[in-house]
Amino acid sequence: MQWYNEPPAHSHDEGVITVRVGAKTDFWQKTHYGFTPDNGHFYYETRSGDFTASVKVVGAYTALYDQAGLMIRTDAEHWIKTGIEYLDGVQHASAVVTRVYSDWSVVALPVNPAALWLKLKRAGDSVEISYSLDGELYQLLRLAYFAPGGAVQIGVMCAAPQGEGFDARFEGYFCEAAHG
Repeated sequence: MQWYNEPPAHSHDEGVITVRVGAKTDFWQKTHYGFTPDNGHFYYETRSGDFTASVKVVGAYTALYDQAGLMIRTDAEHWIKTGIEYLDGVQHASAVVTRVYSDWSVVALPVNPAALWLKLKRAGDSVEISYSLDGELYQLLRLAYFAPGGAVQIGVMCAAPQGEGFDARFEGYFCEAAHG
């Protein structure tokens, strides 16, 4: 795996990736806010074909829009990120789908969980995003179009658009080819 926008501090030991998220970092394209930051942190591997990626995410979210989760990406204008996003003191399951322009969907979680489990499944021309509060029972968050074929980058992402940064931890990240 390798970094796109390496964070101020990080480690990867025995299935646990820890990150000190840098201040004023984000991934977004054009829509609504009119800006195009592409300086969030993304630790990824390259995959082709259909696959499923999953991870457990833990974060010390404190500032508006602090976020951590999974990302699939082909370039700065074609990507999907999903995970926790912190809004007004509440953790939300969040997904941003970007095809030149970003859109955003969120679901407020019933409590601010200690952790959130995520699954991102690429199948043909779609990406299915699910989340879990216990690592066992998953709920569908979003089904989105994503161009089929070709190699993509898949891995963990984090950003602190308005804050001074925070600590994030990713446990048990894995990505495996779909079984057909």
